[in-house]
Amino acid sequence: MDQNLIPFALQDVPRYTSYPTAAQFQDGFSGELADQWLVDLPAQASLSVYVHIPFCQQLCWYCGCHTSVPNSYERATSYVESLKRDIIRSGALSGAGKGQVKHLHFGGGTPTYLESRDIACVLTSIRDHFGLAQDAEVALESDPRGITRERAFELAGLGFTRISFGVQDFAIPVQMKINRLQPYGLVAHATALLREAGFDSINFDLMYGLPAQTVASVRKTAQQTAELRPNRISVFGYAHVPWFKKHQRMISDADLPGVSERYEQATIIEQELVAAGYVAIGLDHFALPDDALAKAQSIGKLRRNFQGYTTDTADALIAFGASAISEFPQGFAQAARDTLTWSEAIALQKSPITRGLISTAEDKMRARIIEKIMCDFSVDYAALAKQHGFDSEVLAESLLRLQPALSAGLASLEKSVLHVPSEHRLFLRSVASAFDVYYTGVKNKHAKAV
Repeated sequence: MDQNLIPFALQDVPRYTSYPTAAQFQDGFSGELADQWLVDLPAQASLSVYVHIPFCQQLCWYCGCHTSVPNSYERATSYVESLKRDIIRSGALSGAGKGQVKHLHFGGGTPTYLESRDIACVLTSIRDHFGLAQDAEVALESDPRGITRERAFELAGLGFTRISFGVQDFAIPVQMKINRLQPYGLVAHATALLREAGFDSINFDLMYGLPAQTVASVRKTAQQTAELRPNRISVFGYAHVPWFKKHQRMISDADLPGVSERYEQATIIEQELVAAGYVAIGLDHFALPDDALAKAQSIGKLRRNFQGYTTDTADALIAFGASAISEFPQGFAQAARDTLTWSEAIALQKSPITRGLISTAEDKMRARIIEKIMCDFSVDYAALAKQHGFDSEVLAESLLRLQPALSAGLASLEKSVLHVPSEHRLFLRSVASAFDVYYTGVKNKHAKAV
């Protein structure tokens, strides 16, 4: 790794799955205002729906998600009832026409912690009160350890079209360090069962920077992953935040690779996947050439939202579940993180929203610039400013903040067109942060760039 890049690799920078980022959301945000945003949705508005399931059978030590391990399934049953009530309440408020949901995503946690009948209940509520478009993508995250032939066919029968596995790394020593034992054979078997059931879109999540990982181990994992031919692969850097996620204290700092090795691991994974025929997508995704994600990138239609890189162009994202974040044309609204606070509000027929932010016109302009950098590696910032009704002078401070990245060769500037070379894709967030007017680079507030 070029030593001049180390300061950038060590930067704490947002992932930019939204702008402004969740770090800027304000506590005490009005649930009534979020409800009004639902009412104000135009009848023709296209929608995405996200459902958060904050439960897992077992906690993985690396996990940074909002999840827990229930002491009984009754908690899940109660949670599903609250989800249904909130979906019904929100559907009655929504001004959008029925059948406008084009993307539906179950995330977590582990959504398949829920029994199939409970997943079906949530799906039915969404269909009844929002309506799925005929060609809607219906996706969920899953644990391969819970996939049986019966479960695979149940999920396919419910109408899911895409499924994601958290693989992370196939090396057993790494799996032991992160409390997630799932050998290659198990994942291969689960993948085969899903294909037998009719799933033609399967995603894997990999990670680098985990305890006991080496360049050799991630190379082998990338090769084994490519052999199983998932349609999409996400590759995330492990964010070690034991002060925020206490279970990460089970991971010793001494077992973690340093920044140079993390960079090498990420680079090797990319090299192996590209050599196996995958197309590199943005910062950290890969897809087979015939996948919709690769096609969207090739024609400049790639987008980015809370699920990462996507083809989703919906006008609004409506999210259900504790901690879930909705995105409206007017701004962002996040539900209470605590499941008790969340469910109590719903029981009273009130909005469970407790945090959020009203987006300004300048926020929307900067959001689009950042998204273009993250998706296209290039942006004409002056043209985008003009499209949003601003003179490019409003970005003068951003250009000053961009200078270190330009000097290091992480980006180039020709008139008002900014370009990031593909070999520096790992530093996209660092370049994008120059246009983030709220960003201060506070240590331990965001994940490391690499």
